[in-house]
Amino acid sequence: QVQLVESGGGLVQAGGSLRLSCAASGSIFSINAMGWYRQAPGKQRELVATFSSGGSTNYADSVKGRFVVSRDNAKNTVYLQMNSLKPEDTAVYYCNAAVQTWVAATISTSDYWGQGTQVTVSS
Repeated sequence: QVQLVESGGGLVQAGGSLRLSCAASGSIFSINAMGWYRQAPGKQRELVATFSSGGSTNYADSVKGRFVVSRDNAKNTVYLQMNSLKPEDTAVYYCNAAVQTWVAATISTSDYWGQGTQVTVSS
């Protein structure tokens, strides 16, 4: 079993910063991509940023230049530094990881999600 635990959400004024963290734990063989998604009220969940196992990153156009995703492989942790926050960044932020585990003597890859952390940006 694999768990993703997020932390770092909260309430911040527009223009402020927050840093989210997400730590993966459990029976992990290795982790491929890790990243962040968000879902605002009444909207679909959308990609924010991802960090591949090879070190490449990908960002939504709406956060480019303001958010930075990073990763500590030794800690199985992914971070999201959010700067110059805007009210439209208000959402529940979810961590996602493509995790390889041993299942019946074979390696299986599955997607896991964190429980979500609320980020609220006031104007």
